[in-house]
Amino acid sequence: MIVSWITLKTTAMRWEAELMQQVLSSHDIPARVISLGVGSYMGVGGPAKLQVPSEHLWTALLLLSPVDEEPEEAQ
Repeated sequence: MIVSWITLKTTAMRWEAELMQQVLSSHDIPARVISLGVGSYMGVGGPAKLQVPSEHLWTALLLLSPVDEEPEEAQ
């Protein structure tokens, strides 16, 4: 079976992509982190991209999207 991977997000720091990968993994969504260059100074890591299989794209986007806050009621 051929799996088609789609880039969900590109980040400037690898740790951010790895954190999102852990969130997806906790919901049984496969994900992978691809390094885009040489690691930067101070151990922060270089740019990376987070990819998921195409069939998990929308679920992954929903899980990683910011939470909408309720609008404040007029007083």
